[in-house]
Amino acid sequence: MSADPSAAVSAPVRAPRRRRRAGRVPVALLVPAVLGLLLLVLPLAGLLVRAPWTTLPRRLAEPGVLTALGLSVQTATMATVVCLVLGVPLAWLLARVDFPGKRVVRALVTVPLVLPPVVGGVALLLVFGRKGILGAWLDSAFGITLPFTTAGVVLAEAFVAMPFLVIAVEGALRAADSRYEEAAATLGAGRWTTFTRVTLPLVAPGIAAGAVLCWARALGEFGATITFAGNFPGRTQTMPLAVYLALETDLEAAIVLSLVLLVVSVVILAGLRDRWISSP
Repeated sequence: MSADPSAAVSAPVRAPRRRRRAGRVPVALLVPAVLGLLLLVLPLAGLLVRAPWTTLPRRLAEPGVLTALGLSVQTATMATVVCLVLGVPLAWLLARVDFPGKRVVRALVTVPLVLPPVVGGVALLLVFGRKGILGAWLDSAFGITLPFTTAGVVLAEAFVAMPFLVIAVEGALRAADSRYEEAAATLGAGRWTTFTRVTLPLVAPGIAAGAVLCWARALGEFGATITFAGNFPGRTQTMPLAVYLALETDLEAAIVLSLVLLVVSVVILAGLRDRWISSP
């Protein structure tokens, strides 16, 4: 029996799957791509080449290096906690609530990402300095002084690092399935119970990723810290500030501190690769 021609006509025609051509790369694209890669890799390679590998353990154990490292870890962790307490509710507000001026608020949240850190430090001084808008009141009413203190370092780091957390958590909230929250509300759960028992577990990976990025940004903060908190060893001198000071007196010490920051950055990016960098 012959096949029904109408069935052949009505059958869907599958388009052939397109495959990437492994053709020759245009020189006009290859040359600038290689130059761009060299621009990013050569400075890091130079840091590794000039590193004092033979004396590295001894230099890492020096009191100045350990003090700067300990202070950096402490202040970055405290700044991350502050960002979590304040940034997660802010991200939820931006993702779940519609209110007038929402776009303006979102833009203001992301301003520290593009604002020069030194300008951020000046802005913090104008608000939280002894003669600042809030700083004068804090000093006179409670005797609290933030500039040139460890608390000032935490505040400066939180200011520049919080947008990383807010953006990550807001994105996770927008991607989360809201039907679970609606089901919890239908079963009689209040807003706070729904937030703590349903919403937070749903977006926990996004919060964790945002917290790690926030911590890494706080660890590497320089401009706002030196402007608002100064550069006092043992009190406000974090690792980036120690690198800046060591460049004038001890280049190898500056390289060692830079290597520590580089290793931290590479480890964080490698850990977040599956979340932020999609593989082909």
